[in-house]
Amino acid sequence: MIGLKRHTVRIVDYDPAWAARYREEARAIEEAMGALAIDVQHVGSTAVPDLAAKPILDIAVAVDAPRIIPEVVRRLVAIGYIDRGDAGRNGGYLLVRESEPEVRVVHLHLVCRDDDQWRNYLAFRDLLRGDPEIRAGYARLKRELAARFPNDRRSYTAGKEAFIRSALIQALSKG
Repeated sequence: MIGLKRHTVRIVDYDPAWAARYREEARAIEEAMGALAIDVQHVGSTAVPDLAAKPILDIAVAVDAPRIIPEVVRRLVAIGYIDRGDAGRNGGYLLVRESEPEVRVVHLHLVCRDDDQWRNYLAFRDLLRGDPEIRAGYARLKRELAARFPNDRRSYTAGKEAFIRSALIQALSKG
């Protein structure tokens, strides 16, 4: 099952169907964007086998330059994405897909391929995939935060920042 009401937090066990849903979504994104999409990657917790997650796919799309973002957004809105605007240094330009009003199923992050955020998305995902101890620690933290902040996604997200920052330092130091 995929989808989560806006602003709420619910952590569920890993679902192998998320990978198939990502592939479907990636095909639609690539078709809509054509050559403007340099790379499309499944990131976030739903991209990590055996990791509990919020049931929302995170997809990062690399683009060549900020100047093409308006055209990319136009194409993605045409296939059903909702433009949420620039998320700043913490995520690139954000679009979302909803299964019904206020129920998010995809967070799509447009990021310039040379931006540190692109590297960070991939490094954190790959670290979680490759290190069972870090993956288990992250799952515990997410469940604790979800129990504390079931209706406050901002606080939930803020509660993960130190862990993510520390993990990224570790991942990037490995090269």
